[in-house]
Amino acid sequence: MQDSVDSVNKKKIWLNAATLVVLGLAVYLILPQITALSNSWQVILKMYLWAVSLAFIAQVMSYLGSGYLLKRTLEITGQVVSLIRSTLIVFGAASIALVAGGTVGGSAAIFRWTSGEKGSVGGATLASLLPSLFNSFMLVVFSIFGLAHLILVHDLSRIQLVGFSVTLVFLGLVIAISILASHYRNRASSVFVWVASHAARLRRKPFDPTKTSREINNIFHAWDELWRGKWHLLALGAFLNVLFDMLTLYLLFIAAGNNITFGMLLSGYALPLLLGRIAFILPGGVGVVETSMVALYASLGIPNTTAVVVVGAYRLISFWIPSLAGFPIAAVLQRSRNKSNKEQGINIITK
Repeated sequence: MQDSVDSVNKKKIWLNAATLVVLGLAVYLILPQITALSNSWQVILKMYLWAVSLAFIAQVMSYLGSGYLLKRTLEITGQVVSLIRSTLIVFGAASIALVAGGTVGGSAAIFRWTSGEKGSVGGATLASLLPSLFNSFMLVVFSIFGLAHLILVHDLSRIQLVGFSVTLVFLGLVIAISILASHYRNRASSVFVWVASHAARLRRKPFDPTKTSREINNIFHAWDELWRGKWHLLALGAFLNVLFDMLTLYLLFIAAGNNITFGMLLSGYALPLLLGRIAFILPGGVGVVETSMVALYASLGIPNTTAVVVVGAYRLISFWIPSLAGFPIAAVLQRSRNKSNKEQGINIITK
C-alpha cells in the first residue's frame, strides 16, 4: 500500500515539475513577443480572408496526407483502414500528444488505436514509428535546401548553424540506426528484447520474451515488404503532408500582403519544425518552433510584426486547432477500442 502511495506521489511530483517547466518556457518565450503582437494588430485587420480560407483548406489536405501515410503503413501488415479513419487517428493522436508526453504520447495513442480489433501488434508498432520517421525524413530533405539558401544569403548565425546541424545529425542517426537494425537483425532483436524486459520490470508488468521476439520478427517482415516497393507510397504521404503544410504558411504570408519567394519560405519553414521534433517532450515543439521561425523570417527581411502574425496564425491553424478538435475524436476512438476489447473478452469466455 505504501509503495502505491509513494508511486502516486512521485507521479504528482514529476507532473508538477513538468508543468512548471512548460509554464516557465512559455513565459520566457512568449513575453518578448507581446510588444510585437500589440503592434501587429493592424496587420491582422488587413489580412485577406480568401487567403486565410485557402490556408485552412491546405491544412486539411496536409492532414489527409498524414492519414494516407498512416493508412499505407498499416496496409504493409495487411491491416485495411479507410482514409477517413486513419486521418481521424492522426487528429486524435495530436490531441493526446498535447497533454501526454508530446511525440511519445502521440505515438503511444496511435499504437493503442491500431492494435485492437483486427490489427496486429507488429502493424501497430510500425504505425506508431514509421509515419513520424518518414515525415522527419521529408523535413530533412526540405531543410537541407533551406539551410543551403540561408548559407548562400549569409543570414544564418553560428549558433543557428550549430543548432540546425545537430538537429540534422540527430535525425540522420535515427534513420541510420533503423537501417543498421534491419541488416543486423539478430543483434538488434537481442537489444530490443533486453530493453523491453527492463522496461517491463520498471513498470512491474509481466514479460514474455517469446512473444516479444515474434513481434520483432513481424516488424522486420513488414520492413522487408516496405522496401520491396511500398516505401514510395509512404514517402508520397509524407511529401503531401509537408507540401500542403508549407502551402498553408505561404498562403498566410499572402494574406498578410507579403509575397515571399520560395527560397525564403523554405528557409524559415523546415528547420524550425525539425528543432521542434528534437524537443519531442514539448507537444508540437511549442515555443521552440514559433520563436525560431519568427527569428529566421525576421533575419530574411520580413518585418517582425508580419512574421509574428503569420507564424502565430500558421501554428493556430496547423497545430492548436487540430489538436483541440481532436479531443472528442480521441474519446470516440478510445471508446471504440474499449468496446472491441470487451467483445473479444466475451467471445473468449464463450468459447
